[in-house]
Amino acid sequence: MEMVTTKKAQEILERRGIKLGYPTIAQWVREGRFEGAVRDETERGPVWRIPVESVKNFEPPRMGRPPKSKDAVEKSVAKKRIRQKDPTRLLKTLS
Repeated sequence: MEMVTTKKAQEILERRGIKLGYPTIAQWVREGRFEGAVRDETERGPVWRIPVESVKNFEPPRMGRPPKSKDAVEKSVAKKRIRQKDPTRLLKTLS
């Protein structure tokens, strides 16, 4: 099984169109997001070795807020309709 370093993994991901900083990849390796990654101790300090197949098959997690459920969208739309139908709502809250 061919293994690569974190830096080489970054290069492979960039060729696939996934642009990630080295610190992000290093963090994900420490968190175990790359299956089969192994930490080796060297003279210069610890080095992570990641299987090439794990890098090639890696899909980064989606960033940002997760999409709303269908029920949440329907409730939001219903609330907006109620607000639009009751123009005196604002007057009630001021008095």
